[in-house]
Amino acid sequence: MKPVIALVGRTNVGKSTLFNRLTRSRDAIVADVAGLTRDRHYGQGRLGGHEYIVVDTGGFEPDAGSGIYREMARQTAQAIAEADTVIFVVDVRAGLSAQDHDIAVYLRRLGKPCVLAGNKAEGMQESALLAEFYELGLGEVHPVSAAHGQGVRSLLEAALEPLALAAPGEDDAQAGEADTIRMAVAGRPNVGKSTLINAWLGEERLVAFDLPGTTRDAIRVPFEQQGQKYELIDTAGLRKRGKVFEAVEKFSVVKTLRAIESAHVVVLLLDATQGVTDQDAHVAGYILESGRAVVVAVNKWDAVDEYQREQLHRSIENRLAFMKFATIHFISAARRQGIGALWPSIREAYQAATCKMPTPVLTRVLLESVQFQTPKRSGGSRPKPRYAHQGGMNPPVIVVHGNLLEHLTDAYKRFLEGRFRKQFKLVGTPLRLEFRTSKNPYVDRNGP
Repeated sequence: MKPVIALVGRTNVGKSTLFNRLTRSRDAIVADVAGLTRDRHYGQGRLGGHEYIVVDTGGFEPDAGSGIYREMARQTAQAIAEADTVIFVVDVRAGLSAQDHDIAVYLRRLGKPCVLAGNKAEGMQESALLAEFYELGLGEVHPVSAAHGQGVRSLLEAALEPLALAAPGEDDAQAGEADTIRMAVAGRPNVGKSTLINAWLGEERLVAFDLPGTTRDAIRVPFEQQGQKYELIDTAGLRKRGKVFEAVEKFSVVKTLRAIESAHVVVLLLDATQGVTDQDAHVAGYILESGRAVVVAVNKWDAVDEYQREQLHRSIENRLAFMKFATIHFISAARRQGIGALWPSIREAYQAATCKMPTPVLTRVLLESVQFQTPKRSGGSRPKPRYAHQGGMNPPVIVVHGNLLEHLTDAYKRFLEGRFRKQFKLVGTPLRLEFRTSKNPYVDRNGP
């Protein structure tokens, strides 16, 4: 098995920067803001021919009393329990703090292998400032600069040295990625995205707190359900552009949009107590523009009465009319009601988004549709669709060829879309039709 390394330390010492360096990615948000990382964040790394898993954590306060910092401490404690070794990151330039002492006492009590990394030590390898960190009782201090990559390799070798390194096998994650469904849970802030994923997992894997904007990064969690592998992606809540003020929140929005684009299926989560808002329509519109398959889940269904439920049904029909192809579920993530029914719809949406449509079948459906209802005339001529073929997947793209197709009405295009959807059972995925008109070979000929 791949060894697991947890990055631990107080806020703003550079854990996320080191995480990005060890995974050779930009998966963790990095900014000069204390307390930015809040959830456990997993990533893959490689040293030579060996692979490992890195866990980024939030600022650790072992004795945090209450609130969001207590939840962050629980996440970090869980990451340490899962890890084979711990890299304790301290800030050389800020010096030793009382919180560093508290974390060191906690780690020594556990007795887990631990390596001390003195970050932000560019040009300070021989500095006397490193000496004070030896009083933490965790052995040698490894001076590194996560931002510039200095000393990171030797730090990683020291962390992996006591472990049996796992050589990459043919049955590794790369071989399984093709069978993994990437699924993002998206919605506006505080609708219960993290609570839903925690309910699926059966553990407090993500920080769920009654505070809008608790999740700031796109957190990826591997999961298996009935033999199908998934990668669950919890995203930061999306607001309207005009309401995004903090620089950190702008980074979070970018990560969320990228997570939606990289997913196969998106679960759009709505809040039953607030109805379908402009923000919900904004998020739904972006999912549609990205071409992702989608399942709509209305959370907190247990908190509304019959009248509110009836109003919500109407609101969905009116404000999300452009997503009629999506299956809708009414759930309560906190009570774990109805969440199991989402899985068949997610698999159905994925299969529809990635289905293969043979050209003969597409052409037959097209010609039968034309025979059933011919297009309206434009001037003295009538558009003539002749054949169709598949132009892409996720989302499915159907390319229709013929003459004068630029004159097809929007109503007729919707009619064709409905016929194709019915034939191939395309539920939960947008469908894009492209119309290509054949060039008239006589249009440029001179008269006799």
